[in-house]
Amino acid sequence: MAVPWLAGRGGPRRLALGGASMLGQLVLVTVAALALIWALVTADFSLQYVANNSSLRTPLYYRVTGLWAALEGSLLLWEWMLVAFAGLAVWQQRARHRELMPWLMAVFSGVSAFFLGVLAFASPPFERLWPVPLDGRGLNPLLEDVDMFTHPPMLYAGFVALTVPYAFAMAALITGRLDEGWIATTRRWTIGGWLFLTLGNIFGGWWSYHVLGWGGFWAWDPVENASFLPWLPATAFLHSVQIQERRGMLKVWNVSLIIVTFALTIFGTFLTRSGVLSSVHAFSSGPVGGLFLGFLALVLLGSFALVALRADRLRSQPEIDSMVSRESTFLLNNVVLAAVTFTIVLGTIFPLVAEAVTGVKLSVGAPYFSRVTVPLFVALLFLMGVGPLIAWRKASADNLRRNFLWPAVLSVVVAVALAVLGVRDLWPLLALTLSAFVLLTMIHDTARAVAARRAIAGEGVLAALGSLLRRNQRRYGGFVVHLGIVLMVLGITGSMNFSQEHSATVASGETVGLGRFTLRFEGLRRMQRPTHERVEADFRVFNDAQELGVLSPALKFFPARQSPVGRAVLRMSLKEDLYLILSGFSEIKSGQATVKVMVRPMVNWVWIGGGVLVLGTLLVIWPFRRAAREA
Repeated sequence: MAVPWLAGRGGPRRLALGGASMLGQLVLVTVAALALIWALVTADFSLQYVANNSSLRTPLYYRVTGLWAALEGSLLLWEWMLVAFAGLAVWQQRARHRELMPWLMAVFSGVSAFFLGVLAFASPPFERLWPVPLDGRGLNPLLEDVDMFTHPPMLYAGFVALTVPYAFAMAALITGRLDEGWIATTRRWTIGGWLFLTLGNIFGGWWSYHVLGWGGFWAWDPVENASFLPWLPATAFLHSVQIQERRGMLKVWNVSLIIVTFALTIFGTFLTRSGVLSSVHAFSSGPVGGLFLGFLALVLLGSFALVALRADRLRSQPEIDSMVSRESTFLLNNVVLAAVTFTIVLGTIFPLVAEAVTGVKLSVGAPYFSRVTVPLFVALLFLMGVGPLIAWRKASADNLRRNFLWPAVLSVVVAVALAVLGVRDLWPLLALTLSAFVLLTMIHDTARAVAARRAIAGEGVLAALGSLLRRNQRRYGGFVVHLGIVLMVLGITGSMNFSQEHSATVASGETVGLGRFTLRFEGLRRMQRPTHERVEADFRVFNDAQELGVLSPALKFFPARQSPVGRAVLRMSLKEDLYLILSGFSEIKSGQATVKVMVRPMVNWVWIGGGVLVLGTLLVIWPFRRAAREA
C-alpha cells in the first residue's frame, strides 16, 4: 500500500515506479492463480484445496472451475481480478488524473493488501495435505453445470469492477478535487460493474431454475440477496449522477452511493464466506468472516469520515426547482431504490442479529421480501416510464400532455382488457399495466424522434434510429435497457402469479395431466456417468393429443453424498415452460415413479429480457462517437 503512494509523491519517474509495483503484483498473483489451476487440472492431491474440490472422476473442464468452487480459490480469483482492473484503470487515467494517481494506487493497494493478507494467513490456497490421498472429494454436485463458467466469475467481476469508482471517489475526497472529472472517468467502470452484476444475477437465476430442481429462479436466499444488494445502489448512482453532471447537485449523495455500493460488495463477501449462513451458495472458513466484518467497518468509518471532512466542498448550490421535473423523479427513484436496499439488508441480517442476541434461530423467507419489495418495484416501474421523458427543472403542462397523454390512455385500455381476461389481483394488474405504460412511453417518444429525423434529414426508419442512437447513446441505449426490464417484469409476473403444479405417483403406461399437457410414464432407466449413477424416468409428452417428445427427469447418486441430487427437465416455449421433477421411484423392474409437474407461464421472457437489458447496456457504452470521429 505504501509503495504506490510514496512513488507517486515525487514526479513522473516515481509514479512510473508505483505503476511498476502494481504490474509486478499482477504478475505474481497471475502465477499463483495459474499454479492452482495447474494443480487442479493435474489432480495434485497433496494440496488440501485440490483434494477438497477435485477428483480423478471430475471432467477436465470442471477441474478448471474448481478455482472458484470454494473459499480459498475464489478469493485468489478475486485478488487477481482486483489487481488486473486496478492496473487497467491506473494505466488508462495516468495522464488525465495524475494528481489522483498516488492516492488512487494507495486505495487499490490497501484493498489488495487486505485480500492478500486473508489469503496468506487466514485462508491459504496452497496448504499441504499429508498423507496424500489417492483421490479427492470432487466438486459439489450442484456445481457440475455449465453455468459454473459464467455465474461466479461474472459476480466476482462485478464486485471487483465497483472497486474502481470507489477508489476514484476516495482519491478525490483525499485530494479535495471534487469536480465532475472523477465522475465522468468512472462512469463506464460503474456501468461495467453493474453489467457484470446483472449478468451474474441472471445466470444465477437460470442456474437456480434449471439445476436446483424447485421450479423457481429466485428464492430470496441470503446469498442471492448478497449478490443483488450492490446492484441496487449502483443503479441509483447511475441515475442520480446525471443530476450532478447537469445541475451540479447531489454530490454528497452520489459519493455516499459509491461508498455504500463498495461496502455492500464486502458485506456480501462476509455473508458468503463467514459461515454464518446455511446455503448451497455459502462457503465457511474459521476467522475469515471476522476479518471481512472488520474490513467492512474500516471502509464505512474511514470513507464517511472523509465525506464529513470534505463536507464544505461537497455542498451543492442549486436546488430542485419543481417537484414535477426530471430531477425530482430521479431523486424519488433513488429513494425507492434505497428503501429496497434497506428492506433486503434488514431481512437478510435480522436472523443473524436475533440469533446472536437471543440464541434462537429465526428465518426470514420469500413471503416477507415479496410482500415488502413488490410495491416498491411497482413504484420503480412507474418512475421508469416518467423519468426519461419529463422535462428538466420544471415540466410544463404541454410537456406532460405531449409525452404522457396517449401512453396513459392506452395503458388504461390495457388495464381494462387485463381485468376482462381475468387478471384481478392488484399487484399483477398494476405490474402488467405499468409495464405497458413504460413500453408505450418509449415507443411514443422514439416514433416522434424518428419522424422528426426523417423530416429533417430524409433518412429511412432504420437509418433514423441509428442516427438517434449514435447522437444520444445514453437516452436510447437506456430505452433498450428499460425494454429489457419490462420483458423481465412480464416473465416474473406471469411465472409467479399464474403457475400450476401437480404431484402424482404413476406406474408404467399411466398418465398424469396438468393444464393442456398430458404425460405418459414409460418406465425407468439406470445409467452410469463418470462421477455418479443416474436413474431417469421417461415421460412422453402430449399437448391436445399432439406428441411433443420425451422428457426424462432424473435422480443422481454420488458416492460421497447420502441423498440423491435431482435433475429437473423442462420443455421451453415463449408462452410457458413444462417443468418435471422426479421426486422418487420404486425398484426399476416394478417401474413406479413419483413426479412433480409444473407449468410456468412466460418464464422465458425473464431470460429474453435479460439479454435485451445486456444489449442496451452495451449500446450505452459502445464508442459510437469515437468511431465516427476516427472515420
